[in-house]
Amino acid sequence: MPMTKSYQAIIAETTANVGKLRKDIPDVMQGFYALSGAAGKAGALDEKTKELIATALSVAARCDPCIGYHAKALVRLGATRAELEDVLGMCIYMGGGPSLMYAAAALGAYEEFGGEKPA
Repeated sequence: MPMTKSYQAIIAETTANVGKLRKDIPDVMQGFYALSGAAGKAGALDEKTKELIATALSVAARCDPCIGYHAKALVRLGATRAELEDVLGMCIYMGGGPSLMYAAAALGAYEEFGGEKPA
């Protein structure tokens, strides 16, 4: 029987554990969040484009929590299903079968967070 992932549960659990790290190694975590904020801020590329790139990297790295966080951000930023699927197509092309499996997971996470469903 296949295991179903809940990206909401994955990021909730990850967020709780990250909270422990914020308490235990605050300097490292403060540095990470500063880097995250600086890298994600709109510049030559807008925030949504940067999140699409982060999603592609999450698929390539096969990082379930990353997929969850970035799918949630894509929904918040108004990314369309078509935009996400274009990115996922490049992931599949560049990464083959394993990327196809995680591209499917990223699409499921996007839908789980309220993203556009197929017509």
